[in-house]
Amino acid sequence: MAVPKKRTSKSKTKIRRSIWKDKANKVALKAFSLAKSILTNRSKSFYYAVNRKLTDPLESNSLDDK
Repeated sequence: MAVPKKRTSKSKTKIRRSIWKDKANKVALKAFSLAKSILTNRSKSFYYAVNRKLTDPLESNSLDDK
């Protein structure tokens, strides 16, 4: 005959929940840190394409002469 398991105590439940929340908090901080580094162009571990208009260096010099 099947015997029901004992009920998990409140303290053990709170400990497990806090561990789970701490893990989620660490991942969120890491993602936020990566986002900040991308926005400030200081990222060393994340590569992405940058859309910029390429200008001819000779044209920029001719504008300075005017």
